[in-house]
Amino acid sequence: MRRFLAIFVLLIVSCGGTKTIDTSSEWVHVLSRKKGAVSPNATPRQKQLYADSLAAFVTRYPAHARAREVYRRIELDFASELSALGRYQDAIRFYRAVLKDDAQNREALDGLAAALDRLTVSRQKLLALEKGMSQREVARLLGKPIPGWTAKTDRPDCTIEAWYYRTTDRGVAGVYFRDGTLFAAEANSHEKLVPLTSR
Repeated sequence: MRRFLAIFVLLIVSCGGTKTIDTSSEWVHVLSRKKGAVSPNATPRQKQLYADSLAAFVTRYPAHARAREVYRRIELDFASELSALGRYQDAIRFYRAVLKDDAQNREALDGLAAALDRLTVSRQKLLALEKGMSQREVARLLGKPIPGWTAKTDRPDCTIEAWYYRTTDRGVAGVYFRDGTLFAAEANSHEKLVPLTSR
């Protein structure tokens, strides 16, 4: 009986018992969506359709190395875009998803570290602010505020804008602009006002 079983197993292996699945037609279909998604005038819907079809393909064929690589690239690009918009928590989710499959991915590791760093601001960063900084310069130092953490007031003589951040000591910091130029900052921690040096 054992000899018969061994012969049977050999026959299965020799006849191609480990059959590979032909995914070429489905992969071509996924790539056909890529053309619309990467064109200069691509709509968010076209980009989403491509990402969704690629995600479905990777879920169905996890051993397809090229599909995994392309999907990882999309996740990294999306995480970077989310960080640029100040959506650091969402970006962190995508960076961690990449790292789950590729623990040494340098771009994901760096992006994750930067996003985590931008979630809160330290007193040292607040002290590095200078009166007269532009919003772009402040965003470069502190990161953009989380969506919904800004306020804008139009006055007859100027426009006042406030950006709020979580601090490392679990408080909140406020950074204030007059017509796009930094004029004050405060934090509800030990010292309320943040002394700003002039440029």
